[in-house]
Amino acid sequence: MASVRQVMSTEVVTLPGSTPMVEAARHMVRRHIGSVLVLDGAMLSGILTERDVLRAAGKPTDMAADPVSRWMSPEPITCSPEIDTEEAAEMMLSGGFRHLPVVDNTGLLGIVSLRDVLSARIGRKG
Repeated sequence: MASVRQVMSTEVVTLPGSTPMVEAARHMVRRHIGSVLVLDGAMLSGILTERDVLRAAGKPTDMAADPVSRWMSPEPITCSPEIDTEEAAEMMLSGGFRHLPVVDNTGLLGIVSLRDVLSARIGRKG
């Protein structure tokens, strides 16, 4: 069984919570990613996803001025790089989210998506 370490992305886009929503959305579009991690210094403070951007866009807000900290999901659930992909998929499916930051005692290591873990599972069967 594959571990999260084997399928996670280590090229994570991180932004401070003060970043304007429009800038975060631009990063997501340019890099073809569904989330950015929000840092307070070196500490993970939240995750901003496509769903959050759409929720903000549907409200009477100024996305050029509104910070990501207003719309992010604070204190996201994280996982260890050593858990297997099946456990990561269960965490995401039961929690209703598609992106899981990967951390260890040294800090943020990467991010794994539901697509990553499902692709690993399908790849093993083929």
